[in-house]
Order: sequence, then structure tokens, then C-alpha cells
Amino acid sequence: MANNKPSGVISNTREPAQAAVDSPDISAKELFQSIKGLNLNSYATRKSIAQGMLDLALLTANASQLKYILTVGDTHEFYHFLLILIIVSISLQIFQALLIIVLAVVFDINKVEEQKRSDIVNNILIAFTVISVVINVIISAFDMKTQGDLLKQS
Repeated sequence: MANNKPSGVISNTREPAQAAVDSPDISAKELFQSIKGLNLNSYATRKSIAQGMLDLALLTANASQLKYILTVGDTHEFYHFLLILIIVSISLQIFQALLIIVLAVVFDINKVEEQKRSDIVNNILIAFTVISVVINVIISAFDMKTQGDLLKQS
């Protein structure tokens, strides 16, 4: 195999197999164009809807817990404590749902003048979400079914 290139000169051409290995599937320019074309308002709306679905699942669990605690009544060791926590949790979730609707429908984050207000509403939503999670951890710590209930089932 004769090499026609002068020694010490580096060639800019690659073998076709090597070029396929080194080049990415998408160029940097195409990547920047796809990011630039991303509709942030659409993303925020989808995120809000997904969070709403998770909140709906939590609301359903809280409703079930409320039904159980009301059925058992004062015989449950932590009846009043759990009743208050469950009602507060459900109330927070309803408030969160209202904030999500406001965030998804009222604000358009593509408009600069609405970004600060939507940021404030989003931060309030995050704070209420954290409080709601802490309350639900406490609710689950005080097991809804006591040992006596478990023994009666067996």
C-alpha cells in the first residue's frame, strides 16, 4: 500500500467508516434550533397537568383515609389528630388544584411581563406541595389500621 501523502502532513479527510463513528446523529446547530423552538408554555401546561394527576391520586387516597377514620370513629387511638390532618391535607390539595389551574390557564410564560408573577405562583405552589407531603407522611406514620384491626381480619 503506497501512501501518496507527504510525511508530516495531516490529512483532513477521514475514512467513511471512521466518519460515521465520530459524527453524532444530530448536529449542534440542529440541537440549538430544536431547543430554541421549544414552547415553554406548552411544557409548563403539560407539567401542571401531570402534577394534577398525581394530586388526584393523593386526593383519592386521602378520601379513602377519611372514610376509614370516620367509619372507625372515636375508637381509633388518634381519631381527632388524623381527622384534622386529613381535612387539612384535602384542603391544601384543593387549593393546589386551583393554583395549578391559574398557572396553566391564566399565565403565559412566553410573555416576559407574566414570568415574575407566574414564578411567584409556582413558588407558592411548591411550598404548599411540600407542606402537603409532610402532612401525608405524618398521616401514614399513624397507621390507619391498628394491630387490633389486623388481628380481627385473621
